[in-house]
Amino acid sequence: MRAKFYCVVFFLFCFFIKSNAQGLITKTGFIGFYSKTPLEDIKAENDQAYAVLDPDSHHIAFAVLMKGFIFPKELMQEHFNENYVESDKYPKATFSGTCSGDMDLSKEGIYQVVIKGDLSLHGVTKSIETTAQIEVKKDKILATSVFKLKPEDFQISIPSLVRDKIASQISVKVQADWTRTK
Repeated sequence: MRAKFYCVVFFLFCFFIKSNAQGLITKTGFIGFYSKTPLEDIKAENDQAYAVLDPDSHHIAFAVLMKGFIFPKELMQEHFNENYVESDKYPKATFSGTCSGDMDLSKEGIYQVVIKGDLSLHGVTKSIETTAQIEVKKDKILATSVFKLKPEDFQISIPSLVRDKIASQISVKVQADWTRTK
């Protein structure tokens, strides 16, 4: 399964980064999701997301293994992988898209951008659009975005027995930190 994941990452890297561009890649991107209800709070985080950015074309791509999400409670993690996202059947989630807005990734500054692209999760691909902040500092680029997703948009079924324990919209936080090499 890991070999397939690395093939996907390699494909994303080759597809989005032109051979003459200084493409940026990290394998320590962060993706976390959070659900808050009166009955229960759910939190899961994964700091092993692959993230690719082409500073010239502003293409951006992420790939993450679903089994890499860590929950505070082992039973939550088991239910997430087996019952909800079916990690054996759908082992990864991917995003590919572009950043648009007034930004120059060769100059230091903080830029508010719009991210548009396709998110594939649980065998379903949806177009999404969200805002993000990109901070350029010397040889570092840090991108951060927070947005909401509905499980049913990705055909993730929530049994009625636990429906009140899981928010109808899940808050997702994504961060990637790239270092330019000289």
